[in-house]
Amino acid sequence: MNFKVLQPKNKWLKLLFSILLIITILVALVIVFISPIAKYLVQKYDTKYLGREIKVDWVYVNPFTGYIHLDNLEIYEAESDTVFLYASGLSVNFSMLKLLAKTYEISALKISNPRGFIIRNNNVFNFNDIIQKFSDKDTLDTLTAKDPLHFNLLNCEISEGAFYMSEPNTPINYSFLHVNFNSDGKYWDRDTINGNLSLQSGIGSGDVKLDFSINIKTLDYRFGAVVTNFNLGVMNQYLQDLASYGSLSGFINGNIKAKGNFNSKENIDGHGRIVINDFHFGKDSLTDYVSYKQLALAIIRLAPAHKKYLFDTIRLEEPYFKYEKYDELDNLQNMFGEKGAKVKEVKNNPEKFNLIITVSQYIQTLFKNFFKSDYKINSLAVVDANLVFNDFSVSEKFSTSLNPLNIKSDSVSNKNKLVRVYLKSGIKPYGFLTVNISVDPSTNKDFDLHYKLQKVSASQFNPYVISYTSFPLDRGTLELFGNWQVRNDLIKSNNHLIVVDPRLSKRIRKQDAQWLPVPLAFLFVRERGNVIDYEIPISGNLKDPKFHYMDPIMDALKNIFVKPATTPYRFEVKNLETEIEKSQALAWFRRQAQLNIGQENFLNKISDFLKENPSASILVQPVTYAEKEKEYILFFEAKKKYYLLRKGKTEKFLTKQDSLAVERLSVKDPSFIKYLNKHLTDSLLFTVQEKCYSLVGEAFINGEFNKLKNSRTQAFKAYFDEAGTGKQIKIVSNKNGIPFNGLSSFELHYKGKIPEALLEAYQQLNAYNLVAPRDKYRAFRKK
Repeated sequence: MNFKVLQPKNKWLKLLFSILLIITILVALVIVFISPIAKYLVQKYDTKYLGREIKVDWVYVNPFTGYIHLDNLEIYEAESDTVFLYASGLSVNFSMLKLLAKTYEISALKISNPRGFIIRNNNVFNFNDIIQKFSDKDTLDTLTAKDPLHFNLLNCEISEGAFYMSEPNTPINYSFLHVNFNSDGKYWDRDTINGNLSLQSGIGSGDVKLDFSINIKTLDYRFGAVVTNFNLGVMNQYLQDLASYGSLSGFINGNIKAKGNFNSKENIDGHGRIVINDFHFGKDSLTDYVSYKQLALAIIRLAPAHKKYLFDTIRLEEPYFKYEKYDELDNLQNMFGEKGAKVKEVKNNPEKFNLIITVSQYIQTLFKNFFKSDYKINSLAVVDANLVFNDFSVSEKFSTSLNPLNIKSDSVSNKNKLVRVYLKSGIKPYGFLTVNISVDPSTNKDFDLHYKLQKVSASQFNPYVISYTSFPLDRGTLELFGNWQVRNDLIKSNNHLIVVDPRLSKRIRKQDAQWLPVPLAFLFVRERGNVIDYEIPISGNLKDPKFHYMDPIMDALKNIFVKPATTPYRFEVKNLETEIEKSQALAWFRRQAQLNIGQENFLNKISDFLKENPSASILVQPVTYAEKEKEYILFFEAKKKYYLLRKGKTEKFLTKQDSLAVERLSVKDPSFIKYLNKHLTDSLLFTVQEKCYSLVGEAFINGEFNKLKNSRTQAFKAYFDEAGTGKQIKIVSNKNGIPFNGLSSFELHYKGKIPEALLEAYQQLNAYNLVAPRDKYRAFRKK
């Protein structure tokens, strides 16, 4: 009985089970067959709808859940077998139920391990055809129904991507690795897109993390960016387009938050910190023109559109800048073309994109109204700068630098009554500079300037003095003081020039040295106290200053009538100074290896003193102006090679007259320069010095320099050995440096008794220094 009762139920269960089984089988069959069909349709109609060939290993489609997955997807370049985009996996989730409400919604989109290749030729990208395809009106009409449809794209994710960018015309190659992107996506009725992006630089090092929000309707944006050790070496590719040669490196770190609008470059409002470390730019990786250890910007608010430039700190540590002047152009024009011709060429080419130009123009746009805005810098500092100037256009190299240069200012603000800036610097090889500036920020046309230039060696200007007069200076200290008051661009200025104890040496006769009667000019410009002392006021407008020369003119007239009567006094002082200097040091002229008659007479007096005082001794410290000595050896050896070739001689037959002719030959002689250029192996050698080194060889010059030092030591020591006083002379190791008088020398330090003649000269000179006219400049001489 029970069996008969349960039989109908079993039939219904079997029927239900059969239906479920059939449905399951049908679903499985649909899923099994629809996936290869989908793969077939994708690869069949790829070119028709996308304009690109598509390949995929396998496709999984579940029409019931709306899940689609493509494995190992490859999209090719248009009409090419080169891969444009690859992804190990592409997964899409469709919300099937929302289709009933005429809403297409991708609830999730994930791209795994994509590899994309972006190519730019002029202004055309290799994906422009895809954009054009979906922007075409016929395509839009096909995809758009008569009734309005809504489209949502949500939960987008890219994981571990890599994108490679190239621009063959420049050429530029760059890449971003470990690209990860997440976004909540966009609803059809909302205009804002939010997202997070992280990536690593494919060249060198560098990480970037970015969170952003963009309103695609108004193009307003917000972002927060963290940049860590991003290598600026990528800029070298853009530098090649701007310069004939050059190298750039550095690392940027930053943490910036900002908002703005893509339609306006100035409409940015941000704050944060930017630090650039270990920046180098120059001829190559070993030769810098510009560098610095660190540039730090702490931004309180930067909003150009609102005229707000508020900084907590701007600090530049150990900046270095080198400017070199050559016979033709300078180091910067050689790099960027005459007057920046190569830069202008790139700027004037609208089809040429250059990141360096774009960034520099953007910075100019941001700060073009800085002084017309509300600005403030709580702390402004330049620390331990080194500004170098080298001039190779004269017969000898002239070199000087401001080092260490420090600039400091606290509370730079347009709301202050005055902005004060303090500058203090050493001057290499000798000197100091201090400058104090007070500026009225409300006008920027009113300022006070006070400066002092002190303890500058006059002999360091010999490359110019010799080139234009033939008479080098072997003594003298230059000082310059000034006070400027400028109101509405009108100048009221007093400038005081003092040159203490200037003295000319013997005339140098060379083809590249012009002649001027400087000894005669000194009779008019140098006062009785052996000082050049002039005050030169300046008035007028900053654009058209007026120099007042009445003081120099009156001093010259006074010297004509007053100085002749004091000639015996001036000669007595000069003799005393000469006696003291000779007793303290033996000076060597360039390339001089043997003692001349005057030096032998001086050493004879010293030797007699040692004989009379057996307990006395002298410590000798050789001080060599190595750079200048090597330069003179270099020029002579290079000119000698040219001279011998031109005359058809060998070095064995080089006479004294030949040596004199080589000595006087100008290093700027066109035939000599042509000879050097013919032997060049490096096109980036711009100076005569570099070309001569290329011809002669640095090792040979160093050898000749060492021979010169040894010959001087042997000649000096031999004189005392022959006189029997060699044991009272001790010569210590050589010291390289830049002597104040510009000449290498043997400094003499007396131990025990000091020669009476030297003591008397000191006493008489001190007496002269305490009375007019030298008393007025006692403080300068003491320094």
